[in-house]
Amino acid sequence: MPTPVDTLKNILLLEKRDHDCRDRAVIGGLARFADTWLRDAGRTFGPEATAWVGEIAQRLRDYSARAPQERPQALEELLRLLEAGPQKMPVEPTPHLSVEEPTVSLPGEPSAGALAEPAPAPPAPPARPRAPERRPSPPSTEEPSGLKAPLTAIRGVGSKQAERLARLGLRTIRDVLYFFPRRYDDYSCLKPINRLEYGEEVTIIARVWEAGARESRSGMPIFKAILTDGTGFIEATWFNQPFLSERIRPGQQIVVSGRVDEYLGHLCFTSPEWEPLQPELLHTGRLVPVYPLTEGVNAKWLRQMVHRTVEYWAPRLPDHLPPALREEYGLVDLSTALQQVHFPDDQKALEKARYRLAFDELFIFQLGVLRQRYIWRSVPGQPLPVDSAMLEALLQSLPFSLTGAQRRVLNHIVADIASSYPMNRLLQGDVGSGKTVVAAVAMALAVAAGAQAALMAPTEILAEQHYRTFSNLFARFPGKPIQVRLLTGSVTGAEREAIYAGLAGGSVDVAVGTHALIQESVIFRNLALVVIDEQHRFGVRQRAALRQKGYNPHLLVMTATPIPRSLQLTLWGHLDVSVIDEMPPGRQPVTTRVLMPRERERAYAFVRSQVAKGRQAFIICPLVEESEKIEAKAAVEEYERLRRDVFPDLRLGLLHGRMKGDEKDAVMSAFARGELDILVATSVVEVGIDVPNATVMLVEGAERFGLAQLHQFRGRVGRGEHPSYCLLVAESASAEAEERLRAVEATTDGFVLAQKDLELRGPGEFLGTRQSGMPDLKMASIADLRLLERVREAAARFLEADSSLEQPEHRLLARRVEDLWASGEGEVS
Repeated sequence: MPTPVDTLKNILLLEKRDHDCRDRAVIGGLARFADTWLRDAGRTFGPEATAWVGEIAQRLRDYSARAPQERPQALEELLRLLEAGPQKMPVEPTPHLSVEEPTVSLPGEPSAGALAEPAPAPPAPPARPRAPERRPSPPSTEEPSGLKAPLTAIRGVGSKQAERLARLGLRTIRDVLYFFPRRYDDYSCLKPINRLEYGEEVTIIARVWEAGARESRSGMPIFKAILTDGTGFIEATWFNQPFLSERIRPGQQIVVSGRVDEYLGHLCFTSPEWEPLQPELLHTGRLVPVYPLTEGVNAKWLRQMVHRTVEYWAPRLPDHLPPALREEYGLVDLSTALQQVHFPDDQKALEKARYRLAFDELFIFQLGVLRQRYIWRSVPGQPLPVDSAMLEALLQSLPFSLTGAQRRVLNHIVADIASSYPMNRLLQGDVGSGKTVVAAVAMALAVAAGAQAALMAPTEILAEQHYRTFSNLFARFPGKPIQVRLLTGSVTGAEREAIYAGLAGGSVDVAVGTHALIQESVIFRNLALVVIDEQHRFGVRQRAALRQKGYNPHLLVMTATPIPRSLQLTLWGHLDVSVIDEMPPGRQPVTTRVLMPRERERAYAFVRSQVAKGRQAFIICPLVEESEKIEAKAAVEEYERLRRDVFPDLRLGLLHGRMKGDEKDAVMSAFARGELDILVATSVVEVGIDVPNATVMLVEGAERFGLAQLHQFRGRVGRGEHPSYCLLVAESASAEAEERLRAVEATTDGFVLAQKDLELRGPGEFLGTRQSGMPDLKMASIADLRLLERVREAAARFLEADSSLEQPEHRLLARRVEDLWASGEGEVS
C-alpha cells in the first residue's frame, strides 16, 4: 500500500509533466489535497513530524494561489522537501502541555494532621498576572504549522482522551483556541469570612483548620473542611469526592469559590470550586470559564488543558486584520482577544475580546459574500431587451391589475434583465402577495427576447401548481404562444425524452420543475433567466447547478418567508432585494386563535360548523422530525383516527410527502373541486396550495413548528371571499411554547414574526435546512443588526481598496476567507 509520501510524490510528478502547470493533477487542485495530506501524513509520522507535515500542507495551498510561471519552482521545492523527510526539517517548538493539577508548597506549611493557628488577618489575594500590554504584530502571510497538530501532541492527551475531546469538536490545537466558553462563573468578588452573606457568589482565601472524610448512612463519601482566614470560620462540604482527603490537608492555604449556603443556622459552602493558592488562579477568584463537557472529560482538567494551550499558542498567532482596520474599529489584536475570551482579567476585557472575535466572524463572511457579488457582476451576462409596448400588452392581458408593490418590483426586474450585468435578485413577499405573476411576466419577457427561462420549486405539488398557473397566464399573453413544460421526477419515458429534446432544441420556452431540472441530461439551448422558488429549501449546490445550465443567466430567487434585515445583510448579502409589501385587494384577514389540548373538541366542532356552511378545512398533523417516512406513517394514523372517530360523516382526504406525484395531484384536485371537506396533511401544504373555499387551518402540535412556518400555514386560507380562521392546537402547554404561539396570534405581519423566529431559533433552524450556507457563528449574533451593518460597511470599504485581497499584507486574511468558503460553510447562491 503506498505511503502518503508516495501518493503525494506521484501527484507532484504528474503535475510536473503538465508543462503549463495548470494545477489539474488532482481534482480540486493541490490546495484541496492539502487536508488529505495533513490527515494521512499526520497519522503515519506522528506528532514529531508536525512541523514538516504542516509546512508541506501550507506549500500545497500556496501552490494553487501562485501564478503559472511561479509554479515550476514551487514544485521543485515541494519535491525536495518531500524527499528530505521529517528528520531533516527544523522543528518548530510544539508545547508539551501538562494537564496535571498543580500543587503549591507554602513556606512553613505544617505537616498533615497538625492544627494551624488562625492567621491574624485575611491573606491578600494573589497578584494574578494581567495580560501584558502587547504591541500588535503586523499581519503575516503564514500561520504556525503546528496549529494543525493533533491533540495527542499535547502532553497528557492520549488517544483515548483525544477521542473524547473529538466529541466536543476538538481535533487540533487550532480547535482548542477557538473552543469558546459557553458561560463564565463570576468568582471575582473576594471577601473575608466575617463579611459573607447568604446566597452570594464569592471567593475566600483561607487556611484549612481541620479536614476529614466520613460516610453517610447510604455509604456516600462526604468530605468536610473547616476553613479560617483570621476573621472567622466556615465549613465546606464536598459529596462523593473521597480523593479530596489526599489533596486538601490541614494547614494548607486554598482558594474557595461558590455560593454561600446555610445549614442549621450557620453559613457554609456546599461542593464549591477550590484550588491551592498560587500566583494565577484558574478555577476560583476570577471570571472562571465554563466549557461544554462530555463523558470522561471533567471541567478542571479541560480548563487546565485549554489554559496551557492558549498561553503558549495565542501569542504566536499572526493577526489577519491589518493594524489600520483594527485601530479604526477599536479592535484588540487577535492574540489578546483569544487570551481574554478564555481567561478574562475582568468583564471589560471580556467584552472587548468578544467584540473582536464577533467582528472577525462576520467580517470574513462578509468579505466572501461581497466578493461573490463582485465576481458575479464582473462576468457579463446576456442582456434581454424589453419592448415597453410589449410589457404593457402583457400587463393588460392579466385578469387583474398589479398592485403598486408588484409594479415597483417588476420595474426592478425589467431594468436588471435589460442590463449586460446578470441579475441577482431576491424577491420576497408574504403569502399571497403575488410573486408568481411577477415571475411569469419576467419569464414571458425573456422568451420574447429569444431566450429560455426555468423555474425550480422544492416539491412536485408546488411545481405542478406553478405549471398550471403559468399555463393559464401564458395562454392569455399576446404574441407567439409560449411553450411551457413540466419536468419532475414523475415525468418519465417518452414524455421526458420529448421535453429534453425540446429544451435542447429551443422549442420549449419555459421549463417548470423540481430537482429533475438539474440532472446532467437536461440541456438548454439558451437559458437566460432562472427563477428559484422557496430557495432556502434547496442546497447550495442544487441552486448553483440550475444556474450553470446557462451562460451566466439572470437569477431571481423568491421566498414567501419574510427575511429579517440581518439575514439580508449576511446570507443574501450578495443579492439585490425587492419586497412586495402590499397585498392584492380582496384578501380576507385570517383570525388566529391558540387552543390548549383540552380545547381540541371545540376546534373539531368549529371545523364541522364551517363544513356545514359549505366551506373546507385543512388539518395539519404534528411535525415528526426523524424522517419523512415516519412522518407519513403518523399522518396515515391521524387520518384514520379522524375519519373513524371524529368526522365519520364527512369526506376526508390525505396528503403527505411519501405519496406518488399522481396520487398527490388526484387528492389536491379533488380538494380544489370541493369533493373533499377536510384535507389531512403534513407540512407539504406549507407553500403553494391555493383553494379559495378553504376557510379553516387547524394545526395540531403547533408548538413543534417555527413561527414563520405557522405563518405559511395560515396563508393557505383567507384566499376567497369568506372570513377565515387559523386554529393552533398546542400539545405542550409550556410557558415558552405558549409565548411563541401567542406571537402568531398577535400579528399577521410576516416580518415581525420572522424576526422573532430568528431570535428564538437561530438562522439554521429558521431557514429550515442545514444546507443554508450560514456559517457556524460561535461568537457573533445574527440578530445584532448594529454590528452587522458596521461590519458590512467595513468589508465594502476594504474591498474597494483591494477587491481581490491580493496585496501581500492581506494574504493571511484572504486565506481565512478561502478556508471558510472552501469548507462549504460560507457558500450561498
